[in-house]
Amino acid sequence: MNTTAQLSEGNHVQNSAISSDDDHERSYNSLSPKFSFLALFSMNKIKNVSIGVIGLAALAFYNFRGSRPTAAACLELPTVVHSSIERNGKSTAHQDFDATFVKSDWTELGFPVITEDIRLALQHQLHVLEKSDIGDDHKFANLNTSYSELKEVLELLIHRSGTQPNDLHQYLDAFQTSGDDKEGNVYFTGYFTPVLKVKKEKSGKYKYPIYAFPEDWKGKMPSRKEIVTKGALDTLDLALAYATNPLDIYFMQLQGSGTIEYVDTKERVLLRYAGENGHPYRNIQHFFKNRDDLKIGSLTHEGIHRFLMKHPEKMDSVLFYDPSYTFFEPKKGLAKGSGNVPLMTDISIAADPRYFPMGSVVLAAVPVYHNGRVTHHQYRLLLPQDRGGAIKGAGHVDLYCGNGELGLRKASSLHHYGKMWVLLPKKDQPQVALAD
Repeated sequence: MNTTAQLSEGNHVQNSAISSDDDHERSYNSLSPKFSFLALFSMNKIKNVSIGVIGLAALAFYNFRGSRPTAAACLELPTVVHSSIERNGKSTAHQDFDATFVKSDWTELGFPVITEDIRLALQHQLHVLEKSDIGDDHKFANLNTSYSELKEVLELLIHRSGTQPNDLHQYLDAFQTSGDDKEGNVYFTGYFTPVLKVKKEKSGKYKYPIYAFPEDWKGKMPSRKEIVTKGALDTLDLALAYATNPLDIYFMQLQGSGTIEYVDTKERVLLRYAGENGHPYRNIQHFFKNRDDLKIGSLTHEGIHRFLMKHPEKMDSVLFYDPSYTFFEPKKGLAKGSGNVPLMTDISIAADPRYFPMGSVVLAAVPVYHNGRVTHHQYRLLLPQDRGGAIKGAGHVDLYCGNGELGLRKASSLHHYGKMWVLLPKKDQPQVALAD
């Protein structure tokens, strides 16, 4: 229906209502005074009862939606935390954990505002949970949870969107991870979606292939060195594109996805993780740490890139230190992690699912830094939506930092410590008040 028709219909309804009221008034005036009074009294009585019923219904609806908690039930939680910390973000107040996860007191924590971006990411996380293997009894470290419990947490937070919830302590428990040092410090690094210039056919400087997964391969797959130097896959027609630098391909393999742009057609294609060759991952940072003859100023992505651009003769020995090799498949849409939902900057994390289940919600004190030094921590909700071969244990997560050059800069500068808590429903908790 067009706008004019809607306006016409609306005016028609309004005029009909006015006519109807006039007719009722004429009817009352045509009745005897006694009948008119009784009729008017009955109508007013019905009107008052109706108003009362509507009022009670509205009150019940308001209570169902979840009225604001009383002051006694509220906690004023900060969104940032300033405490005594080292330059890298580690807490100077040492504490010993007797388990991988320990329940924290909400009065000692903070919580972020649930923004529209977080609400959307939480809805994505419902899809991650649906596709996970989490059932009625899922054990991770010293905790147990279930599909229904993780879904309850997600739905509760979604219904608190647009607010900084101050009543969550009534419904949720926060379990802090001990980290790898057993003192609660979690190492935060960043990853991003790189953009590589490529050609569809091998030519000139575009000579380094990006491979699809060899579906029909029998037996043990070749190592990185065998793939690169011996051309172990060259006859299988698996090349998706050709890049100019093997280091760029390697870093895209570490990220697990990337965008390629064909220089001749300007077409952009998203490449997503399609599998690995089965060889163990070895961090090339360790290659530099174990070599006294190699002086490198920074072991970040950018630092390693600068070093190898100045010393290309070292490229093969550095890259071959890691025998693992990642394959890709072209996909449409946005960059996605292994949870198969779009990765969201500063919200999605790659984590070890043995400690941070896919579909769970993590409260984190994320390091905020300036000139490489952590100044304070900011509370954020982080969502395990990806996993990576280099992310192992309860003390290391990779925060998604976006794509392209901006994502690269953010990811390269993040190598600091913070804290993390997994959120789970309280046992024998009161019924959670949810909005429609």
